[in-house]
Parts: sequence; C-alpha cells; structure tokens
Amino acid sequence: MTAPTHPETRIGHVHLKVADLDRAIAFYSGVLGFELQQRYGPGAAFLSAGGYHHHIGLNTWESRGGTPPPPGHTGLYHTAFLYPSRAALAEAVRRVTEAGIPLDGAADHGVSEAVYLRDPDGNGVELYRDRPRSDWPRDGDGHLAMINAPLDVAALLAEAEA
Repeated sequence: MTAPTHPETRIGHVHLKVADLDRAIAFYSGVLGFELQQRYGPGAAFLSAGGYHHHIGLNTWESRGGTPPPPGHTGLYHTAFLYPSRAALAEAVRRVTEAGIPLDGAADHGVSEAVYLRDPDGNGVELYRDRPRSDWPRDGDGHLAMINAPLDVAALLAEAEA
C-alpha cells in the first residue's frame, strides 16, 4: 500500500501552452491581476501573486499560433485560483465581467463558491473561495456533503471592493 501524501503538500504552479504570449499575459495579468515576474525570451513568461517566483508559467514553445484541443479530447479541465475572501473573489469576477469575458458558470459547492470561465486559449479557469472548514456541509455520519447549487453572481459582485 502506498503511503498517503503529506497533508501540507500543495500544488505549486501551472504551466500552460498558449498560442499568443502577449494575449495570454494580457488576460492573466491585465484581467486577473497576476504580476509579471519574468519574460523568458520571446516564448515564455512567469506570473505570480505576491512576488512569488511563479504561480503561472505561459509558453509558446510548442503551441505558437495553435488552436485549443477539440471537445472530447484529454487535457486540462481547468486551473483553479483560490482567493482569500469573498470580497477578493468578487473583485476578480468584477474585473472579468468588465473585460467582457463571458462566464461559463457559477456554483455554490457548500465548501466553496466558484465562478468558471475560459482564458483566451480556451483553457478552463475557476476562480473560487473556500468557506471556513467549520462551515462545510456534513451528512449524518460526519462525511463531507458537497453540493452543486447555483451561485448568485450579482450578490457576489455587490461585495467587490471597487
């Protein structure tokens, strides 16, 4: 039997193949607000929150001018960005809607609130915030009981810190 992963293990970053580096930077930096840390020649860039070396890597090494994979193929479903509060999530969603980027959906999972969209290359993006663990829904046996209810995006946007 394999030993379980250490409970403090975290996913450190995502590295995405993109068709147009400047367009991808404009989305992840200009809309979502991640800071450009470094351009690596003409084909790659590294962005982060809070000055970390990178949370997002973007490159065109094998994908310059490429198209998204067609539906029904394997690949990345979405990258999820965790915001520290409902107000911070609301601010990010406000920037997305003001940029004219359509939302694919929004859900209240009981444990979290999430908004779904696509980046310019068709990659799925989830913007979410977790509720405190003490508020997570549980069944009668104490097991996690996540839900998939609609999220009131208008009420969320009313909390933006703009």
